[in-house]
Amino acid sequence: MKEHVALVGFMGAGKSTVGRRLAKELGMQFVDTDETIVARYGPIPEIFARDGEPAFRARELEAVRDALDGPPCVLALGGGAVTHPPTRSLLAERALRVYLDVPFSVLLGRLRRSKTKRPLLGDAIDPAHVRALHAARRPLYAESEMSVSGSRRSLGAIAREIADLVRAR
Repeated sequence: MKEHVALVGFMGAGKSTVGRRLAKELGMQFVDTDETIVARYGPIPEIFARDGEPAFRARELEAVRDALDGPPCVLALGGGAVTHPPTRSLLAERALRVYLDVPFSVLLGRLRRSKTKRPLLGDAIDPAHVRALHAARRPLYAESEMSVSGSRRSLGAIAREIADLVRAR
């Protein structure tokens, strides 16, 4: 049985917030790969600007590997982590992947309200660009062992549903 739970999904799906609550529900540690990367290398937009996306994805793979080499944890991944084949393979091998499936309109609204700078989106949120990125990533998210609807319910309710599903496996 896989000991780690990895939350995947698009930017703004609620992976970090749900992940923190899920970790408490399951009595596990919580790891946010974006927070790990920022602590080690600095702000993500600066990494993208200075070193490019391939260097960022390599650092993300390192953060995922380090988390999976530790005690059982709930892992919140960046929205693009699954686009990197080595990261996707590692997650498939070592973690129970749970896709937080949130409707595009909800994601777009959250991204517009967010104060987080997202390097792949730029300063202005272009709905067509976000839709294309979302459409390209959805099949990769759908490779997950579980999928949970991430809208129209509280984040606590979503965390409890995932905890129940994990315990039932």
